[in-house]
Formats: sequence, structure tokens, C-alpha cells
Amino acid sequence: MKRFSVIVPLYNKKRYIRRCLDAILSQSFRDFEVIVVNDGSTDGSEQIVEQEYPSRVRLVTQPNAGPGSARNHGCRLAQSELYAFLDGDDAWEPNYLAESDAWFTAHPQAAMLTWCMRLFPSDKTLEESWRSLAIPKSEFQLQPDTPVRSVIGMLANMLPSSTVIRADAFTRCGGYYDKFRCLYSEDTHLWMKVLLNYPAGFDWRPLTLRFEDASELALNLKSVRPIEPFLLDPDDVRTATPIAMRPLLDDILAWRALKTASVYGYFGHPAKARELVHRFTRWSRDWRSPHFATALAGCTPAGGWIGTAVENWRARKDLTA
Repeated sequence: MKRFSVIVPLYNKKRYIRRCLDAILSQSFRDFEVIVVNDGSTDGSEQIVEQEYPSRVRLVTQPNAGPGSARNHGCRLAQSELYAFLDGDDAWEPNYLAESDAWFTAHPQAAMLTWCMRLFPSDKTLEESWRSLAIPKSEFQLQPDTPVRSVIGMLANMLPSSTVIRADAFTRCGGYYDKFRCLYSEDTHLWMKVLLNYPAGFDWRPLTLRFEDASELALNLKSVRPIEPFLLDPDDVRTATPIAMRPLLDDILAWRALKTASVYGYFGHPAKARELVHRFTRWSRDWRSPHFATALAGCTPAGGWIGTAVENWRARKDLTA
């Protein structure tokens, strides 16, 4: 049984998969297995893995079902006590697994650890952002009175490539959300469950390397994204949440719904915005959300008018730049 199982979901990452796998195989800590789950790639990504890493990586293939499904498939095959995930367009510093091993040894009760990231091509880290959000520096556990703003900040800074989780906690929380070929925020759905049930931790050292110019989500900033699964299927999270923590969960869902409603209103979908606001918002409490006013505007045609005006202004600015 290995200490770590490194799970790599692979979908059309031919340009980047060598960098990803080389970062894993160059780790100073050697007690790990690598499972690459080819999620129906069409660009020949899996051929690189099969031909260039045949003895060092286990490659399995499934019909395209989304990143959450691919990671879950890999975890079902894993034989370790800790799961580490790395997307095909990201990388790690060489001591990522060694420091993760040391951290979990020092924090035997913690279920999950998230590392800070270094972003490329800007070569900036998220340390300053974490400081402004008051991200904790070590092990912690959410309490019923934890400020919702703090939890939202934590969730926004947790990505699969920077997060390691104990196998037993992963299994008890049901893994990544993979219903309906979920392509967006399938990880946040899982992180919510873990944070609401177990101690976890953050480490501010930027040992994860994220290449934003390669990220599909980073490149797709001018279109509305899918509604998050925890808003489409909130009962899946609620039934896994201790009763004492459910008021905090309701706050989290309300704040995230208001943000999503703001986005849908901006892109001219007021009916979707109204549906989210009506389903999750409690007016007496949620007015504190930074997205409260924009969500209300998004419930009317005004949200789309504002969005169109802003996009037109940006287009003119780009033409004159």
C-alpha cells in the first residue's frame, strides 16, 4: 500500500501532459502511485502517456464523463491512504508530496490539506490574497459561528491540484460530484462536505504551479458558466452536514447563489437569476453579501443592460488599445 495515490484526469491536454507527469515523477518523496484516467480524449493525449510513461504510470480510459467522474474512477482504483490530484495542465514543486507527507504526519486528525499556488505566466503567488481573506495557516475546524465570508474565501482557494485528502474522508463524503456529466465546481461540492465535517488545513507555501494560460476556465471568461452542483443539488450536501452546521451551510449556499445570480443577470438571464435568489436568499440576513445588490439587479432586465454596456465598453477599449 502506497502513501499517496496521485490521480490525473486527462482530457485533451496533449500540449501539457508531459509537464504534469514529469512534475509528479520528479518528486523527492517516492512512496506513491500514479493513475491517469483518460476521460475520452480526442487529441491523442493518452498516446503520450502510453508510449512515453509505460512503466511508471497506470493509464485507464473511460468514455467522456467530466473531471469529477475521472478523478472518482482513479480513486476507486487507488491503493493508498492519501489522495493527491493534479490536473493535466498544472504542476508541482519537487517537494510537494514530501511536505504533504510531513504535514499529515504532524496533523493526524486533519482530513484535508490545501497548498498555496504560484500562478504563471505572471509568476505571482496567492499569499497576499490569502492574507486579505484571513485564510488560516494550519489546521482548523469550522464552527457554527465561523463567518460565512471566511468560508467562501477558503472554498474559492481550494483546487484539486493543490489539495490532498485522506482516502477515508474522501469516501465518506462521496467523492467529487459527478452526476449529469458535471464540468464545473464539482470539487467545491466535495470541499464543502469535508470542511463542514472534519478538521482541515492550509499551508501558505506555494508548492502548486498553476498555468492560467492553459486553463480552459481561465480562457473562458466572457460566457456564463454552469450553475454549481451544490446549488442544483443542495440536499446532497445538506444530508451530509451535521445538524449544528446546517445554518452555516445555508449561509454559504445563499452567498454563492447571489454571486451566481449576479453573473446570470449580467449575461441577460434574469429568469435564472430570480430562480436562484428566490430559492436560497433570506432577505433579513443575506443583505450582507457583497453580491446582494447586483443579484437583485440581475433579476430584472437592468442586469443584462448593464452587462451589454460593460461588454461594449470593453470591446471599444480593446480596439483602441
